[in-house]
Amino acid sequence: MKEIATNIDVLRSIALEQYGFVTTHQALGAGVTQASLSMLVKRARLERVCYGIYRVPQVPYSHYDRYMLAVLWTGVPEAVLSHDTVLDVYEVCDINPTAIHITVAKKHRIKRIGGESYQLHHQDLDFNQVGWWEGIPTVTLPTAISQCIASGVPTYLVEQAIDRGTKRGMLVSDEPRWLERELAARNG
Repeated sequence: MKEIATNIDVLRSIALEQYGFVTTHQALGAGVTQASLSMLVKRARLERVCYGIYRVPQVPYSHYDRYMLAVLWTGVPEAVLSHDTVLDVYEVCDINPTAIHITVAKKHRIKRIGGESYQLHHQDLDFNQVGWWEGIPTVTLPTAISQCIASGVPTYLVEQAIDRGTKRGMLVSDEPRWLERELAARNG
């Protein structure tokens, strides 16, 4: 007997991969109409988090939700966590970011409300500069350290990140050396 998936089942399958979140674009792409989304919200089967993003309440909350929400908030599929945030989530230094840093391609201009706790950066990233942390797209550690050097993160934090990243095998080959040269060039 063939089982028919309901709209909430379809949304839940997407949300399970994204800490409970699903975007309007993803829902429409999966065949769930805007009217169905509105009805699911009205019936409390779906929560509207912010413009274009919903949360399936049956998916348990976690510590990582805010990071996934930040990436999805941009509305840009290639958005990634970056800069200070990546150093923080990889726990390679004692940095304590005041915002979640997100990078999108230079061509994207994000004009959405609700991003007060996000720091948006524009940079065209190569495929090898992007990775994953806990199922959330991020820049790689070498890229994050390089971004932090360019953005003026204090030297002692960058040095910590290079040292701990090397000891943990997160920086390999000549990466620590070229990052140290980049830091030395910044410091004159």
